[in-house]
Amino acid sequence: MNVILLGPPGAGKGTQADCLARHLGIPHISSGDLFRAIREEDSLLAAQISAYLDSGSYVPDELTITLVAQRLAEPDARAGFILDGFPRTMAQADALDRLLAETGRQVDLVLAIKLPTDLVVQRLAGRLICPRCTAVYNVASHPPAREGFCDRCDQALVRRSDETPEVVRHRIEVYDGATQPLIARYHRAGLLRVVDGSPAVEEVAQAIIAAAASPLRASREPVSAARVGMG
Repeated sequence: MNVILLGPPGAGKGTQADCLARHLGIPHISSGDLFRAIREEDSLLAAQISAYLDSGSYVPDELTITLVAQRLAEPDARAGFILDGFPRTMAQADALDRLLAETGRQVDLVLAIKLPTDLVVQRLAGRLICPRCTAVYNVASHPPAREGFCDRCDQALVRRSDETPEVVRHRIEVYDGATQPLIARYHRAGLLRVVDGSPAVEEVAQAIIAAAASPLRASREPVSAARVGMG
């Protein structure tokens, strides 16, 4: 199964994608993880990507498409994948369709997590990330067992530079503007399922697994980015 996971910053896409990936036995491919891996390099490309991420802006389509295409060509992604953070624009969606068509594949399901803006800001304000294994914590809802350190590898946790309240709200505005045509596109294709991201992580995970198991049916009901994104 080839799945796209959409949702605003802070919607828990990474956590939910990991859960669904384990359930389906396919890899979770995060564009953000690809960017952050390159960011650790000492190169001009790393500096360019850092500038985009730190400002809350999107990395240009051409570069994003190239990195994702390379990852989708790896053997473990041939039997299926969960894309998190890609596509984010219509150009990226078009490129994804072309990439998959070249190997006789297609998008099978699009899951969109909806979440109110205020809750997004609240969640991200307390988020901590392990720079070594990328585990995610939250000081309020999912704190580490030992304050400030990762439960998995004991690395000191950090806050991302693009998760200040001002940058978060800018990221939400960018996401909302870019996602509206994607929501309409996948809704018209009968591929879209919407999941409420407000409940506890386990409850959202159950809803996503159930949505992935349910047969898709095309609907004529209009769907807006406001309904699916910020709520």
